Amino acid sequence: MNIFALEIWDDEGKKCTFYTVRWDDAIENETDKFFNKYNGIPELKTATQQMLSFVLDSLGDDHGAIDALFNRPENEVTGLPNTGKVTVKQVLFAYPNFPLRLYALRANNRSDIVILFNGGIKSARTNQESNDIHLKWIEACQFAKRIEDALNDGEIVIDEGNRRIVSANGEEEIYL
Repeated sequence: MNIFALEIWDDEGKKCTFYTVRWDDAIENETDKFFNKYNGIPELKTATQQMLSFVLDSLGDDHGAIDALFNRPENEVTGLPNTGKVTVKQVLFAYPNFPLRLYALRANNRSDIVILFNGGIKSARTNQESNDIHLKWIEACQFAKRIEDALNDGEIVIDEGNRRIVSANGEEEIYL
């Protein structure tokens, strides 16, 4: 796998800090690519805005990345939004036939640090059958594996007090 940066995407939520990945030679990170691409498609604009609200409001501010909202495991990553009908603090989360998937990883399975990747249109029953997301899902799984290996090896560590992932060598930027 090529070199990529692990960088903060949004750290203003009360419950969760979001990271994303950016290829070393890319200008735009993977999560922004997802939101920019699908927000620009008129028939997917509403779904894209619902996904953004789910991430920033429901996960970031209200509940964190709790198990109930991270209930769509897909190998090394989780597909967002949640599957089925889930009620959390009297709020119903139900996304039947939701057209988009955004892939994510909870750092060390925590509810307060999430790495967001890319995603796409879920056009078939499985990721493998959905042309638009199959390669993005494979890529997200590869990113997740590299990040988990770096956490396990101590190359990067979690700063408990600040809801941050930091480089073990003290570098500001994290490249994996």
